[in-house]
Amino acid sequence: MKRIFTILCSLAIVMAGSATALAAEPEAGQSASYYPVSVEEYTYGDFDELRINKTYQLSLADDPSLIPTEDFIRNGRRYYLLDMTRKDEVGVDIQTHTETITQASDTNNLETILQRLDAEMEVTTEDGYVGILRLDHTSVQVTTDGYATKTSTLTASRSYPNLSEADVSLIPKSIEDKGKTLTLGDVKWSETADVDGEGNPVTRYTATASYTGTASSRYATGYTVSASYTGEVSKPNCAVVIYTAIFGSEKAPEESEAPGGNEQHDPTSGQTEAPDTAKEPVDLSGLKRPVMIGVVVLALGVGGMFAYKKFRERR
Repeated sequence: MKRIFTILCSLAIVMAGSATALAAEPEAGQSASYYPVSVEEYTYGDFDELRINKTYQLSLADDPSLIPTEDFIRNGRRYYLLDMTRKDEVGVDIQTHTETITQASDTNNLETILQRLDAEMEVTTEDGYVGILRLDHTSVQVTTDGYATKTSTLTASRSYPNLSEADVSLIPKSIEDKGKTLTLGDVKWSETADVDGEGNPVTRYTATASYTGTASSRYATGYTVSASYTGEVSKPNCAVVIYTAIFGSEKAPEESEAPGGNEQHDPTSGQTEAPDTAKEPVDLSGLKRPVMIGVVVLALGVGGMFAYKKFRERR
């Protein structure tokens, strides 16, 4: 009977603990895509509370709700939003800008093209931003405008000495020159007097043959170069809005919880938090049903043990 009672008690405790763990699980948040223009870390108050100010510069068209205000951990401390300030100013708005240019080129040699391109360019945008952009060497591209074919005439000459007769049939009708086949076009003769082995006079001929042919080649008619220039452009005397997110801090617990929990006290400063930073109370409604089930199971176990004792006394 004692073993049964122990099992029932353990079951009730496990069910209550599981329900508590499920109720305490935090919801995942979403981070915004805005980035601060400056981040200041400092101490505040008599107890040197660590704080961080994040400053954002937005135009009137930007949505301030996208400024990230989620809690974050840094150097073992949890930072949470205390306040958000806004200041309208007339200042300089700075943006990143890219201009792409195209120009004709008579070569596709990248080294030559880079030497011809300007390293910087001044730009004024349609909406009044001005600045100096610098060439992005990795963006340079060269495309071919088109191709054409040209035909050229090839010529070569050959000399054939010591011929017995001035006969064209003794001359080759074609030759190979630099990988091209050329055909016989013209022959010029010259003669010299000589003697044979017996001393008889003989005439020897030398032929100078001219060969001709044609060669076709394909070439690019031109090239087009495109390149991008990137940098910051600014516009003075325009409306900008400065938002500053002020984050207080406390020592980060081992398990991530909402800053302050059920208490309204900051343990690092010894001061009570401002009303606008008070945290919502924990919802315990999800624990009611598991706790009630545990109590019923425990009551059934106790009642069963009591009934068992009465039954044995009667026997």
